[in-house]
Amino acid sequence: MSALVLRQGALARSTLLSRPIVGTASLLTRGVAGPSRRAFSLSARARIQADKPKQASLALQDGVRQREERSENAGQVVGEPGKGVEGPHYQDQIPMAENVLTDTNITGAWTMMNPIYTEAELDTVQVVGRPPITVADKAAHGTVKFLRKCFDFLTRYKAVEIPQSVLQQNPIPIAELRAKGQLLSDQKWLFRFILLESIAGVPGMVGGTLRHLRSMRLLRRDGGWIHSLLEEAENERMHLLTFMTMAQPSIITRGLVLAAQGVFYNAFFLTYLFSPKSAHRFVGALEEEAVRTYTHCIEDMEAGLIPEWKDHPAPRIAIDYWRLPSDSKLIDVIRAVRADEATHRFVNHSLANLDQKKDFNPFALVEANAETRGAKWGFTREESANFAKEQQQKLIQAAQDQSPAHQQ
Repeated sequence: MSALVLRQGALARSTLLSRPIVGTASLLTRGVAGPSRRAFSLSARARIQADKPKQASLALQDGVRQREERSENAGQVVGEPGKGVEGPHYQDQIPMAENVLTDTNITGAWTMMNPIYTEAELDTVQVVGRPPITVADKAAHGTVKFLRKCFDFLTRYKAVEIPQSVLQQNPIPIAELRAKGQLLSDQKWLFRFILLESIAGVPGMVGGTLRHLRSMRLLRRDGGWIHSLLEEAENERMHLLTFMTMAQPSIITRGLVLAAQGVFYNAFFLTYLFSPKSAHRFVGALEEEAVRTYTHCIEDMEAGLIPEWKDHPAPRIAIDYWRLPSDSKLIDVIRAVRADEATHRFVNHSLANLDQKKDFNPFALVEANAETRGAKWGFTREESANFAKEQQQKLIQAAQDQSPAHQQ
C-alpha cells in the first residue's frame, strides 16, 4: 500500500497516488470543481475561487487567527486553512469503473473509508507503547491497566507464555493447559473479542458526537476531526459484526455488554467533555492493550494452540470489508483487526498531542503509511505539523502534474 492513502468518503477505498488525484486536491490548485462537474451558482463559484479567509476550515478570520497565534502558549497550528484540509468529497473523485452500489459482482460498498492491507504491512505491526509523561497521562494509563485487570478476570484470561518444551510435545496437551487456565478456548477468545469490540466502538462515536455539537454550537468547521472519529467507531463496529458471525452471545453476555456500554459511554462522555486530550490518551493506551491481546491470539493460532480455528475460513463480511482474497482464513482476519487497532493507537496518541481547539486533524487528507502506524505509537505535535504540510504539498504537486496544462 502506498504511503499516501487519500482519505475518501462513501464508495472510496485506499486510493494510491499512482491514480489521478482530482477533486479536492485539484481544488487546492485550481479553485474550481473537479471532473464530477458539480453545479455551483455564480455567487458560490466566486466565493470558492476567492477563498476568502473567513471561509477557512476553522472559520478564523485573519485578525482572529493572528490574535490566537500571538496569544500566550500559542505555538504552530497543525495544518493550514484552505480548501481540502478536511479531506476530499467522494463526488469530487473520478467516477469508478463499476457501480459498486448495484453490481452484485462487486463486494460490499462501505460508506466510510477503511484500510486495505498488504501482507507485508500486516507483518509490520508491533506491540509498542507511549510512556506516560504528565499526570493526566499517568491517570489515563493507570485507568486502562485497572480496567485490563478487571477484564482479564472476567474473561479468565492470562498472558502466559507456553514453554517451548510443551509446544514441542506431540500432541500438545491443549486440554490440560486450558484446565489450568493457561490457555483460552476458541469460545472464550470469542467472548473476550465481543466484549472488547462492543466497548471499543464507543470512544470514536462519543468524540465525534461532541465535536459535531461543538462545531454547530460555535458555528465553526471542525478541521477534519469528526470524520476520523466516526471512521474509528465504524471500524470497531465492523470488528464486532465480524466476530458475531462466529458466535451467538448468551443473555449473560448481552447483559454484560449493555451494562458496560451504559457505564463506559457516560464516563467517557464526561471525560471528553472536560478533557478531550486525556480522553484520546486513554483510547491510545486502550488500543495498546488491544494490540497485545490480538498479538497473543495470533501467536497461539500460529503455535497450534487453538486447533478449532486451524484453517477456519474467514467470514464473508470480513472478506468484503478488508477486501481479502476469497480463500482467506480466520487468522488473516485477526491480523487485519490487529492492524486496525494499531492504527487507532497511532491516531489517538497523535490527536492527544494536538491543541484540541485550533489544530487540524493531520490525517484528514492523508493517512500515515501502514508501516508507521504499526511500529510507532504516534506523532508528536511537531511531527503532525510537518506531516500535514508535507502531504498537502505532495497532493497539490500531484494535482498540478496531472492537470491538462501541465501535460501539454
